[in-house]
Amino acid sequence: MIEIPAGTRVYGIQLPIQSKSRTFVAEWELSATPDDLARVTRTADAAGFFYVAVCDHIAIPESLASTMGTYWQDCIATLSWLAAQTERTALLSHAYVLPYRDPLVAAKEFSTLDYLSGGRAIVGIGAGHVEAEFNALGIDHARRGKLVEEKLPVLIEALEHEFVNGLGAQPRPVQTPRPPVWIAGSSPAAIRRAATFGDGWLPQGPSNAEMVAKLQAMREEHGRADRPMMIGHITPFLYVGNPGWDVGDDTLSGTPGDIAERILADTADGVNQLQVRFKSRSCEEQCDQMAAFGAEVAPILATA
Repeated sequence: MIEIPAGTRVYGIQLPIQSKSRTFVAEWELSATPDDLARVTRTADAAGFFYVAVCDHIAIPESLASTMGTYWQDCIATLSWLAAQTERTALLSHAYVLPYRDPLVAAKEFSTLDYLSGGRAIVGIGAGHVEAEFNALGIDHARRGKLVEEKLPVLIEALEHEFVNGLGAQPRPVQTPRPPVWIAGSSPAAIRRAATFGDGWLPQGPSNAEMVAKLQAMREEHGRADRPMMIGHITPFLYVGNPGWDVGDDTLSGTPGDIAERILADTADGVNQLQVRFKSRSCEEQCDQMAAFGAEVAPILATA
């Protein structure tokens, strides 16, 4: 199973281009092509990114299209395509909305992804949030958290075992006993699910010391404190160097040392995974920023 080595801190990225929410999409992404997405992903692979991540939505209601947009590539299809573009980086769903699927269907998808990628799948699971999307699929939005908790044990069992309730499925995952399951969300319920079921926790934004302490306390309550655990944090937007253009007041820029120092100042003890994001005006600048981060900033952040 993919794990973060003890005493280290890794970094990953939710890829641009694959989703184009109006709240965060850069202008250049609007006309980006699959070739651009492949280039960014190959850059992540070469620059030591622990994972690349893809979002998950089925259909966006027209009432939300002005903010969320409607461009969201299919999560598993995209990760499978990216598996062929890369050699090392893990392939994360951030986050696959489990209430939308039968857990055996989910297990089939992730088992196949892990098999085809040579053992690089990470199963990032979320509860979802767009009520109209749930309604369109005939799923009770109010029960989304409960549905995750009902389906997760079946999903985990099907990832670990060929036969579940007399039904067998191959191909099997390459990882043993299965790919890791990382639970997404920053609500108390999501943190509890991560502590109860997960091999990792993906906050939906920056994490803080209070959240991490709550997660650790719950893991101890469930007798899981001695198990390896990914604990995440999402950084502000970054720009390595002097941008020479307006990247916004909330973007961390400057020398690699300055950026690393400011990231670490906001990172709670226990966090061993940083999800980073970059300001850029083109695919080329995005890739240059990722490469610079991997070469110059990441080594400073590596020791947890």
